[in-house]
Amino acid sequence: MKRLIVILVVLSSVIVTGMYVNRSKPPVAKPAEIANQSAERSNLGQATEYRPVPKAVIAAAEFPASNFIAATSAPEISNSAKTAMDSKLLVDQAVETLVSPKTTYQQQQETWKQLRKAGKVDDAITELEQRVSENPRSAGDVTALGEGYYKKAGNTDDVRERAIFAMKADQTLEAALNLDPSNWEARFTKAAGMSYWPPELNKGQEVIQEFLALIQQQETQTLEPQFARTYMLLGGQYEKAGRADDAAQVWQRGAELFPGDTDLQNKLAARQQADAAR
Repeated sequence: MKRLIVILVVLSSVIVTGMYVNRSKPPVAKPAEIANQSAERSNLGQATEYRPVPKAVIAAAEFPASNFIAATSAPEISNSAKTAMDSKLLVDQAVETLVSPKTTYQQQQETWKQLRKAGKVDDAITELEQRVSENPRSAGDVTALGEGYYKKAGNTDDVRERAIFAMKADQTLEAALNLDPSNWEARFTKAAGMSYWPPELNKGQEVIQEFLALIQQQETQTLEPQFARTYMLLGGQYEKAGRADDAAQVWQRGAELFPGDTDLQNKLAARQQADAAR
């Protein structure tokens, strides 16, 4: 009886253990199921094959966040700032034109005219003063500054201020001539400016000498349109000094060299009519 009970207990343990093992083991796959699983794995591998990441995506990822913030949060330039920038650019370009050796006399005068219309003569003078302080041996810069002082003198109604700038112009142009005695623009501007000085300053003869020196220089060079002004102004100085014949001779000489200059032709015609009326 005891032996029977032991046998029954052992059998029960075996049955329970087998049931547990069967539940914990996965079911055995059939050959057809194995084939289907292999095909699915093959398709999955094809679907997930490696593809290179686009360069644009890489670049976007590498773009620093701080740069993005700076690029998107930069303040807009105000209209007043833009106007100031444009104004500075205008003055800088004008000054470069004034001091360039390739610029003609007519272009220089047109540049000064544009600066005067824009109200930027003072700004140009300031820029030229800075250039001269940095390079005082540049005859071109010094000449342009001297002419700027004369332009300033001509644009003010204040008699005292006009006299101050006229004196500064004369001294600056004299410095330019010391650097380059053959500087036509410096000598002409100096003489032309002095021709408007009050008679009580007794500059008439000095002005005549400056113009005579210019004519001597001009007639050894290729004629330029602006050279006609020298004859025109020298004749005017002779006329103010009561030397009518000398004035007529200078205008005559100028008209021969510059037959297309209407100012000289008109002066000469007026003088001839005055002589005929006597």
